[in-house]
Amino acid sequence: MKRLQVSQWISRDHTLDYRYAKIISGSPYWLLHFVKGFGQTTPRVKHLNEVVLDQLVKEQDPGHWVREVGQLPPLVGQAELVSLFNLPSGALLRKAVSTGRFRPADYALSGSPIWLLEPVMEDAPALQAGARGVEWAVNDEVLTALRDGTYSGPGARIVPRGKAAQRPTN
Repeated sequence: MKRLQVSQWISRDHTLDYRYAKIISGSPYWLLHFVKGFGQTTPRVKHLNEVVLDQLVKEQDPGHWVREVGQLPPLVGQAELVSLFNLPSGALLRKAVSTGRFRPADYALSGSPIWLLEPVMEDAPALQAGARGVEWAVNDEVLTALRDGTYSGPGARIVPRGKAAQRPTN
């Protein structure tokens, strides 16, 4: 039997939903605390791979075990940063990261860079002072929304891909 992808768990029987996931740059990241117990909630019990869990915990050091998404500090990915700094595209951000002008990501989840918002904001004045051509001006509305968890701009929702993207929405 072919293994189910995460999206199939969500769409098939709604065993899994996004209550315990943080959506960052259009991708869901489930809380490890939730993931640890998820297998016990499925119709056919799934057993946790402790080796993989240990690896994830080490990769995210210093991480914190939280029970609810609201307990996470403000986290941002590339889509949120492009919106926050009013950048014309993600390419400018990726170049700034690769050349060392922008701080390296605090975490890498599923290969995607994730930053803690507050250290990024602490670095913003120096980034703006050294900018050429693009201001890196902070959008205060986006900043407030990211801090209080109400951000609904680019990256705040999951964009269907593949066959799901081709289905008409009602």
